[in-house]
Amino acid sequence: MKTLQLGTSWFLEEAGGLARVYYGCVNYLPQVGVGVSGLVAGSDRVEQSSRGLVQTFASTNSGTLQRSLGVRKAFKQVISNSQFDLVASHFALYTFPILDRLGKLPLVIHFHGPWSLESKAEGAGKLSVFGKWAIEKLVYGRADGFIVLSEAFRQILHKTYGVPLEKIFIVGGGIDTAEFKVDLTIAEARERLGWAQDRRIILCVRRLVQRMGLDNLIAAIAQVRQQYPEVLLLIAGKGAIAESLRSQIQQLQLEDSVKLLGFVDDRNLPIAYRAAELSIIPSVSLEGFGLIAIESLAAGTPVLGTPIGGIPEILRLFSTDLILEGSTTSQLAQGIIEALSGQRQMPKSEACQDYVRQNYDWQVIAQQMKSVYDQVLQR
Repeated sequence: MKTLQLGTSWFLEEAGGLARVYYGCVNYLPQVGVGVSGLVAGSDRVEQSSRGLVQTFASTNSGTLQRSLGVRKAFKQVISNSQFDLVASHFALYTFPILDRLGKLPLVIHFHGPWSLESKAEGAGKLSVFGKWAIEKLVYGRADGFIVLSEAFRQILHKTYGVPLEKIFIVGGGIDTAEFKVDLTIAEARERLGWAQDRRIILCVRRLVQRMGLDNLIAAIAQVRQQYPEVLLLIAGKGAIAESLRSQIQQLQLEDSVKLLGFVDDRNLPIAYRAAELSIIPSVSLEGFGLIAIESLAAGTPVLGTPIGGIPEILRLFSTDLILEGSTTSQLAQGIIEALSGQRQMPKSEACQDYVRQNYDWQVIAQQMKSVYDQVLQR
């Protein structure tokens, strides 16, 4: 089987959950017998770093029109030189320009999230939101099958875009568990990063946007600090609300209890997970999976998550104590206090790692994706 994978960007050049999943597809699908060629926006270094599997159709800083024309031109060239069994798309915007060139090629959509609804949640205008929804609707109407990260996103895809449930398959996010298994103690990991040894450190790895619930989490630390003055929340990531969060930290006088780390690179991210006592996902909406949950567990660090979207689907089968009662400030504070006090039973490091290795290692996920592709081709 040979597939053409349409992505947004190359993970080695631009971080993000979608780019990470796409990168995993390129690297691991060939190991289960699925040939891969890819198209993304990026630099001229992408082809070399992908071992020739992925080409770029435009630079990442080019405009929407240039990228649309670029993907259309690149797609035409690629399919004229190679035979493909199906096209797998990871983003509606870059699939829309090639709809008329697909012919009879089966199209599988990797649905990473509702583009229009996410834009609305982040404050986009009505016209922009409608335009994105219209593009998604047209692209999804052409698709022969869909891969979603969770039942939560399966329902959104069905209810928001009218996609029949029988066309939607659930395949969770994947990681290379070996990359996150750090052979360090918590103390050694903290020493490596220069983190304090005498603090109760909680790590939150998130894009700094409104729907991630980071303002609620910061406010919760003000409550947690009353019982655990040594608590330290470290927020890793970058995004549009960084300054707003920084102002909130100052207003609540939490400068010693909450730190914004900025972007943490892949080399240090597993060490950061390992160095924390626990991780937390405070999302308030549209959380399709929560890749950081399995990253943290793979590093041996338990993770608390709100009952939003796909988060409880990951955690429920492992430990219900990891699922918070809700996403409000008081619910976050209560959950953290219970975890720090031992009222919530936090799983041991080895159990966390075993759970992820058995269920979410890329070797497992790639095989599940291949099964979906096979089913679509057999229809």
